[in-house]
Amino acid sequence: MTDGNAGRPVIVLVHGAWHRPSTWDATRAALAALGYETRVAALPSSGTNPTASMYDDAEVIRNEVAAIDGPAVVLAHSYGGIPTAQGLTGAGNASHLIFLAAYLLDDGESMYSRHGMEVPADTSGLFPLPENPGSALYHDVPEDVAARAVADLVEQSLLSFTGTVTRAAWHDIPSTYVVCEDDRILPTALQETMSAHATTTRRWPGGHSAFLAAPEKLAALVDEIIRSR
Repeated sequence: MTDGNAGRPVIVLVHGAWHRPSTWDATRAALAALGYETRVAALPSSGTNPTASMYDDAEVIRNEVAAIDGPAVVLAHSYGGIPTAQGLTGAGNASHLIFLAAYLLDDGESMYSRHGMEVPADTSGLFPLPENPGSALYHDVPEDVAARAVADLVEQSLLSFTGTVTRAAWHDIPSTYVVCEDDRILPTALQETMSAHATTTRRWPGGHSAFLAAPEKLAALVDEIIRSR
């Protein structure tokens, strides 16, 4: 359903690798203050099931959107952009996709192929956290918030990073890419390249995790994107 406030769409939030739904809590509160109902897709590849695939994540996102009786906007971060693009093809109520420093892949691409890497013969097990995750993921986040975020990181299945997109939803659903200009884990140049797939592009003068660095400002940007559609 829409949230009843000026017919705003429900916003579905999709977290990235190694994260849990709680990483969105501050931004959910900021969006609620602007009158938005939000839901979070809990990706099974992060923590709950170390053998889950990107396709399992895509199904969770698709089901979350399908359960909404009305328009939905999906905001996906980092790895979450891949199962979002995979899972929402043909989702009639997904009115707009927002990719925040996210992988925005085309048909036939995987995270491995995008980086020019060969898929390992053994795709079981876990993909390691980046070295110094605090500085890589949260360098512009308040220290206490960053410390809690690092402590909350979970395991991530290796298999989830190898899944190939079969039909990307952005071919059919309008989208906005938010390029994070001071990102220390997903290079800005790569974001720029992927953003060419999106309908429109916005810029964020900060690091990889805007939802923790400045949740109110991020919520305002999301509201602006939705209102300008």
